[in-house]
Amino acid sequence: MCAAVAGQRGRRVLLIDHADRVGKKILISGGGRCNFTNLHTAPDRYLSQNPHFAKSALRRYTAQDFLDLVERHRIAWHEKTLGQLFCDGSARQIVDMLLDECDAGQVTIQTGRQIGEVAHADGRYRIGEDTAPALVIATGGPSIPKMGSTGFAYDLARRFGLKVVEPRPALVPLTLPADQALFRELSGVAAPVRARAGKASFDEAALFTHRGLSGPAILQVSSYWRHGESIAIDFLPHAATGWLAAAKRSHPRTTLRKLLSDTLPGRLAETLAEQLALPGELANATDRKLAEAEQRLAAWPFLPNGTEGYAKAEVTVGGISTADLSSQTMEARKVPGLYAIGEAVDVTGWLGGYNFQWAWASGWAAAQAL
Repeated sequence: MCAAVAGQRGRRVLLIDHADRVGKKILISGGGRCNFTNLHTAPDRYLSQNPHFAKSALRRYTAQDFLDLVERHRIAWHEKTLGQLFCDGSARQIVDMLLDECDAGQVTIQTGRQIGEVAHADGRYRIGEDTAPALVIATGGPSIPKMGSTGFAYDLARRFGLKVVEPRPALVPLTLPADQALFRELSGVAAPVRARAGKASFDEAALFTHRGLSGPAILQVSSYWRHGESIAIDFLPHAATGWLAAAKRSHPRTTLRKLLSDTLPGRLAETLAEQLALPGELANATDRKLAEAEQRLAAWPFLPNGTEGYAKAEVTVGGISTADLSSQTMEARKVPGLYAIGEAVDVTGWLGGYNFQWAWASGWAAAQAL
């Protein structure tokens, strides 16, 4: 994105990718259909040590701007849910679109090139025999290493004196310890829930796995979760307060398991009812016991012992500190001509196309300044 826009502005651009082809992460995104942006993009849907940093770039290059580009290339698309936009066809269309845009800007692309020493002297950056007055770090974070991802951006940033906010896996499944193996036995069961970590909460599906918890709601809160903290799941986020006591009065012979199975998958309903020790008819339970069960169902605690790591993480939280970058241009404040964009920077979006939109917007912003 950055190379294409800069090239079309008349800059001579060399785009270097150490992989054998460009856009590998794009190709696997969105189940191969690329969730290329989100209509609800807003700065409050991004994590950063400076929550204001992303505002400028996101305001100047919007989701509609990228959608206009998609439509100019006649790529069919659809909204899946929650503002998430996908290609009707293949993610390959987005890669081809960006390559076409690079062609229009006469961008030179080199793939399969390993980067050794990056030197800087007399106002120019040198990589091998190539020199330029500006260098853009657009190498992402270490998530999904099988795609060739590394921490190269952080190493390069430190080489030039930029600070790096501690990176960690984000949008990643959480693992549960052995004492919560009961829930691991529900592997494959999914349900719509409200998941919470700290002050963040998301109403989406949670999925029980053989290692712990996954699904969109869990991936979302994983970005906010830190080791040693618990998360909470509301299994009935739309239930009114006092619903169990009301059910006891209207249907005294029904059971908690039956009530839960009206909304939740049978295996999950059975497990929750057993854990709450309310096996019989509601008429046999006190209102206090029902209130306690209701409260637990609304905030069921889980204490993850970790995540599935960068191998399963869609993005990385942390990265090159925004304190060292201009929010207008993405240029390093103390190193003229050095820029950092996309996932390499300490700006991380929610699940659902937000991280792509940050990539497009930050790339566009840097290209305006090159």
